[in-house]
Amino acid sequence: MCLGIDVCALMATLFIWCFFPPLQWVGSPCGLHGPYIFYKAFQFHLEGKPRILSLGDFFFVRCTPKDPICIAELQLLWEERTSRQLLSSSKLYFLPEDTPQGRNSDHGEDEVIAVSEKVIVKLEDLVKWVHSDFSKWRCGLHTGPVKTEALGRNGQKEALLKYRQSTLNSGLNFKDVLKEKADLGEDEEETNVIVLSYPQYCRYRSMLKRIQDKPSSILTDQFALALGGIAVVSRNPQILYCRDTFDHPTLIENESICDEFAS
Repeated sequence: MCLGIDVCALMATLFIWCFFPPLQWVGSPCGLHGPYIFYKAFQFHLEGKPRILSLGDFFFVRCTPKDPICIAELQLLWEERTSRQLLSSSKLYFLPEDTPQGRNSDHGEDEVIAVSEKVIVKLEDLVKWVHSDFSKWRCGLHTGPVKTEALGRNGQKEALLKYRQSTLNSGLNFKDVLKEKADLGEDEEETNVIVLSYPQYCRYRSMLKRIQDKPSSILTDQFALALGGIAVVSRNPQILYCRDTFDHPTLIENESICDEFAS
């Protein structure tokens, strides 16, 4: 008996669901406000591999195929309960040469400039922006991570990561998110770009000079933090700073921007 089922369409749907599962929140909700439920992280698939982005993460994006690569900082995640839309708010950072004013002699070699307005896009559109090939991105202070091997044996590294998360994200508890990342084989060492404020960047450069001739046995993150540095555990971190903003001339025309969902 024919039930009118399109077998090809059904198989295609099953393939998509098996190999490209839908977006999903990671961790427990972190707040409620009117029709909005706020979250700390979400999971998606990039080139067939699961990946988790959480609040405070920096990652490379390209807003349209013709736009230059820039850096996004994930600042807010929420769901609109009425429409069931999954939404995000991010801050974008561009190299000076990719702004209308261009690069000038006042710009530092590790400087990026932030878009004055945060961008609100649906998660399904944000993941389309995520750019995995950043091999041509040459900017940023390249420095090796502070020694952390000894910290991992006694749990101090985990405590350090929690310290970073609480510092960056207003004290939110990221224990459940960190566990999910660990279960995926993903951890903070995959984060290879960080944008600091100019004072933070200056303190970081000063800290690097102060530890330059120190014995490796004391080069721990606790030591760096005590000197006013920042906790960096990436394998090859790229450190940049931001001290200025600009009005992006065409971003408002991007069809993915949905300010009507601003919380």
